[in-house]
Amino acid sequence: MTNNPEFAIAGRKIGPDFPPYIIAELSANHQGELSKALDLIAAAAATGIDAIKIQTYTPDTMTIPHDGEDFMIKGGLWDGYQLHQLYGEAFTPYEWHAELFARAHELGVTIFSTPFDETAVDLLESLDAPAYKIASFEIIDLALIRYVAKRGKPMIISTGMADLGEIQQAVETARINGAGGVALLHCTSAYPAPIEEANVRTVRHLGDAFGVVSGLSDHAPGSAACVASTVLGGSIIEKHFTMARAEGGPDAAFSLEPEEFRSLVNDCKSAWAALGSVRYGMTQSEQASIRFRRSIYAVKPIKAGQRLTPENVRVIRPGFGLPPKHLPDIIGRTATRDIAYGEALTWSAIA
Repeated sequence: MTNNPEFAIAGRKIGPDFPPYIIAELSANHQGELSKALDLIAAAAATGIDAIKIQTYTPDTMTIPHDGEDFMIKGGLWDGYQLHQLYGEAFTPYEWHAELFARAHELGVTIFSTPFDETAVDLLESLDAPAYKIASFEIIDLALIRYVAKRGKPMIISTGMADLGEIQQAVETARINGAGGVALLHCTSAYPAPIEEANVRTVRHLGDAFGVVSGLSDHAPGSAACVASTVLGGSIIEKHFTMARAEGGPDAAFSLEPEEFRSLVNDCKSAWAALGSVRYGMTQSEQASIRFRRSIYAVKPIKAGQRLTPENVRVIRPGFGLPPKHLPDIIGRTATRDIAYGEALTWSAIA
């Protein structure tokens, strides 16, 4: 285990000292149309994200066509689907990948993917993918993690459903096999995930427990969990992206539309900026507000040698004179010079 959580993708440093790294997950929202996938990349890039992520698999690398009970989905968004059928609708064909990568590069946005087997890794290597994502469901596939780690690229691993022992095995496997850095994302692997099960306090614990950069892969409605994660120290945010939920698609229900995603990007980066550091006293932006404090002023003309009294000095706004706490100390003392009406009192004017 390391205490150095330094992590970077394509030269972009990622960690608590840097703005959150925000990933738009396109997943299955292209609905089987290459043109729609290309449009999604352009729309996502325009929201100000740091990276786009896709998924690389085929139905046959995921499962087999079988209608047995084990292979049928019951409940949730995909109720009634056979696994092979679902992945047949959701996958991003291998032959699209080069064009998708090229479009992202044209737009100046980083793109990488989640591979689900060795053939997917080989394809992504041929496209010079700058990083790899391991999905929550694959965190227990140590052979896949080992194969990816040997490429020497940064790895982001989602931890949905995993216990601490399973996470530790995945992290150790990645590290000892040469991964170019490991980051962990807390995740609730439900689609959509109830906001009350987001448990974003786990984000910081995850980073501390494994000495890594941590963040959130979010399937809850809206962006509240993402902002909360940022405030709690999350350095990476991953969220599904769609052009319009009304268009449907396997992942549409827990995806954000372009304007919503733009708000997520802005809110998370603003939340990070707002964290600042522990600080007391006046900031630069507060300098002009000192006039709204109170201080001690002459409220009548005072001649040299005249005593200061509650009738000729008071605590009023603005705050350019002696602090109010000194009023009892100066009452009864004398002026060393003439003090004008409306003049801020200073020690040099008081004997």
